Amino acid sequence: MSGTFDRTISNTDVMRRRATLLQRMHIDGVLLLLLLLLATGSLFILYSAGGKNLDLLLKQATSYGIGLTAMVVVAQFEPRFMARWVPLGYLVAMTLLLVVEFFGYTAMGATRWINIPGVIRFQPSEIVKIITPMTIAWYLSTRALPPGIKHTAVSLCLILVPFVLILKQPDLGTALQVVVSGAFVLFLAGLRWRWVFGAIAALVPVAVGMWYFVLHNYQKQRVLTFLDPESDPLGTGWNIIQSKAAIGSGGVFGKGWLMGTQSHLDFLPESHTDFIIAVLAEEFGLVGVCLLLLVYLLLIARGLIITVQAQTLFGKLLAGALTMTFSVYVFINIGMVSGLLPVVGVPLPFISYGGTSLVTLLAGFGVLMSVHTHRKWIAQA
Repeated sequence: MSGTFDRTISNTDVMRRRATLLQRMHIDGVLLLLLLLLATGSLFILYSAGGKNLDLLLKQATSYGIGLTAMVVVAQFEPRFMARWVPLGYLVAMTLLLVVEFFGYTAMGATRWINIPGVIRFQPSEIVKIITPMTIAWYLSTRALPPGIKHTAVSLCLILVPFVLILKQPDLGTALQVVVSGAFVLFLAGLRWRWVFGAIAALVPVAVGMWYFVLHNYQKQRVLTFLDPESDPLGTGWNIIQSKAAIGSGGVFGKGWLMGTQSHLDFLPESHTDFIIAVLAEEFGLVGVCLLLLVYLLLIARGLIITVQAQTLFGKLLAGALTMTFSVYVFINIGMVSGLLPVVGVPLPFISYGGTSLVTLLAGFGVLMSVHTHRKWIAQA
């Protein structure tokens, strides 16, 4: 009996030391576990979606390693330290967008990258998706809330600058994500409902104006294809038709890993990036998709808990905006691939192939961990 009791005490001590280690590293164990589950699932799906391309898999695994390192590093900084340096970060991010505008690397008809040959190629717009809500949270956290006309106008200007620069690349999907991330901070800050409803009412004339004066022809075609994909089944409607076919053919349990036909026979374009969930649905069926959605819901729930428990206004606004923006990314991609939304080129978080996007997302969760774990240390001090 005493031996069993001693072993129980020993196991308890080990668990405490592990918990203490995570706390000292400012890592939230729940978020870390869920992110590692997504990382593992991502590599399995990507291997199949990428046509068993080991180089692609190695690049994604490397990006995960860099991203997890960035997450741990970011989590070490206290939220008040981040708030102090956010204005400089915003200026640097806008400078990088200007560099893209004049000296950017062009691929597939878009200029979105900064390319340093032999060193790195990255998208500054991905960084802006984190910097923008941080900047709005910093600005509003030092003002009286709910924000008045002046502070709301300043916040909208801070959002409008990156929106215009990213839209010119052109990258409508990312530009809209930046707007959404900043708008969530305003909403959490207590923006008056009459202004919220006014903004919703203004969407119609804004959409009409963008249709005639802002959107490129290929972007207009995506909207028309969304409304009637069968109008051009071998052209612009091909992607969404094949995506639906892949999702439907998976049934409840799927065809099995590496057994998908739409992706392996090259019927499904962009199968390793924007349309990767169609590969998941075909090979693992409804069950696989539901398990992925469950992990996403747990991540979002954990983010909302961190938001509620945040002890500073800056931390609360930032954590809430990052969590809600992440949920929008998931909703847009799944809605796009299933034909419920127009195709706007938004990758599936943590699953789609892409280095800069992956590192930025993990850095964002590092911010969430910082808000949560530094709160605990403050409470214990």
